[in-house]
Amino acid sequence: MPWSRFDSNYRAPAGERDLAFVDAIREATDQAMCLDPRVFAMGLDADDKFGVFGSMRDMTHPERILGTPISENANTGVALGAALTGMRPILINLRNDFLLVAMDQIVNYVAKWQSMFDGQCAVPLVMRSVIGRGWGCGAQHSQSLQGLFAQIPGLKVVMPATPYDAKGLLLSAIKDDSPVMMFEHRWLYKNTGPVPEEMYTIPLGQGQRLHEGSSLTVVATSLAAIHTLTACEQRGLDVDLIDPRTIKPLDMDLILDSVSKTGRLLVVDYDFPFGGVAAEITSRVCEQAFDRLREPPQRIGFPEANMPASGPLERAYYPTPDTIGERIERWIGVEVCA
Repeated sequence: MPWSRFDSNYRAPAGERDLAFVDAIREATDQAMCLDPRVFAMGLDADDKFGVFGSMRDMTHPERILGTPISENANTGVALGAALTGMRPILINLRNDFLLVAMDQIVNYVAKWQSMFDGQCAVPLVMRSVIGRGWGCGAQHSQSLQGLFAQIPGLKVVMPATPYDAKGLLLSAIKDDSPVMMFEHRWLYKNTGPVPEEMYTIPLGQGQRLHEGSSLTVVATSLAAIHTLTACEQRGLDVDLIDPRTIKPLDMDLILDSVSKTGRLLVVDYDFPFGGVAAEITSRVCEQAFDRLREPPQRIGFPEANMPASGPLERAYYPTPDTIGERIERWIGVEVCA
């Protein structure tokens, strides 16, 4: 099998070459298509000249990039059928808001198929989706719904924060025989970082430490991880910053190890606070490591309100490296003064 030589426990060393986040996604997709003729991509405007914000441009096999009608529920059913019959589809949604139109297929079929048939069938389906605010896109085109889909048994949820992780996690998702949802924040697309030219995979469920410290554990996802890292570097914060990389499965061992060291937990996730990823991580830490906490955990996320359409209000709605850094400084500062 073409994927058998790629060990998911292998982590390729980061090379000297810098690549943009969006180009890392493009390269992973192109290499997967060249490796395996069963890999193809489909979705609304997937074959457009702009290439899904540039992530599908100049592919080696453009004949395997299929533009589809505006019918998300039907498109998801087609992708599921292709996966069940031996193909390895990548279903692309320009915005994760459009996933809501396909909830019947995603929740009742894609997520449940392996369970209903006792694991006897593979469902190698990747669902890529762009999340986050735009430029005044309003409440219906700027959501981040990772917490909603992470709640569904049978779905794996991936949220890369760096170009290196974008390529490695996407290749792992394509290789996986279960459905994987990959949420890509649009404000990460232009970020650059070292990405090896060769194919490599990052195990789903393996987080990473982006910054080391001893006063506070911060678990942050996607763009929030980059914003928190920026705050740490600019302000010299004594923070142990954990990027889980995959929301489901979740690397609780890494998180608990950090909390055991610091005794404090802050979760930063750009999503609604009620019942979201931050709530789940906080709950698990309280259940599994309550005796190691010196103070109640805290969260940073969106207000309990829909995204405004106004550009200035949209920017005010989002946390920033400054607001995150100020929150951390207030918390650590209280302890230092004590």
